[in-house]
Amino acid sequence: MSDSFEFIIDDNRASVRLDHFLTHQIPQESRTRISAAIRAGKFLVDGKIRKTSYRLKRGERVTGSLIEQSVMEVIPEPIEFEVLFEDEHLLILSKPPGIVVHPGSGHHRGTLVNGLVHYCGSISRVGDPVRPGLVHRLDKDTSGIMLVAKQESIHRRLVEAFQDHKVEKYYHALVVGIMMEKQGRIVSNIGRHPINRQKMAIRQTDGKFAATNWQVVREYESGYSLIKLRIETGRTHQIRVHMASAGYPVAGDQLYGGKRNLDSFPRQMLHASQLRFIHPAIKRWMNVEAPIWSDFDRILQELGRRDTA
Repeated sequence: MSDSFEFIIDDNRASVRLDHFLTHQIPQESRTRISAAIRAGKFLVDGKIRKTSYRLKRGERVTGSLIEQSVMEVIPEPIEFEVLFEDEHLLILSKPPGIVVHPGSGHHRGTLVNGLVHYCGSISRVGDPVRPGLVHRLDKDTSGIMLVAKQESIHRRLVEAFQDHKVEKYYHALVVGIMMEKQGRIVSNIGRHPINRQKMAIRQTDGKFAATNWQVVREYESGYSLIKLRIETGRTHQIRVHMASAGYPVAGDQLYGGKRNLDSFPRQMLHASQLRFIHPAIKRWMNVEAPIWSDFDRILQELGRRDTA
């Protein structure tokens, strides 16, 4: 059985985030496990489910319990991914397109996480039991580089590095159109779409800060541009939302790209291509690249052949 907890918020704890409050009150448990319990509705504030970022108020009552480890067990399955680097501390891989990163609504099997615990069983005990080892995510149809922790202490330090913007993240995207400028920076807040809750949108008044840097790598006569991007923040669907808002949606993006030539592409043409960060254990810079995935590369080769035909 899990222990049950009950706390009354006093003046000293008012305005503190729910997840930070519980992490302080239950120091023997990891922040990721506590956050998972909040997201699962296992902790309530005055009987109501709240987000991890909810700011507590004086006099509120926080009650709940942690999720049993057995309930959150991830079933190991052989899932394809390419290992780019590995040591006893962490794993860097290239995720194929079409793979959901972690179990969730409608996706309990066949995810990257199922493959990770099959590949390395000890990962199942690192971080959030539903998303063991993960320190960041990619969309299902985005391919490319991902960083996974193999130890709890490494996981904490990598999560902090991402939160403090100390990990440099680069992508390649094929976008619709020939861009007027050859490089630039997009700064627009991003938040949940007010009507379609599956989408994100530019939300200048209530969104979260997001910044994307881009530069043109190659232009194609058929009206597409290959660009390299560096994101300063990691908002959900950030590149897809920013590029669509600029008038150059990611080719093949069914959610943000409208109906422009969707049948010509197997998926959204977005690939996470490079990570640069300081290895938290050996304290040296890591610069790891993931070659553009084969289906993306075939599209680029076909566009190039059309230019020379």
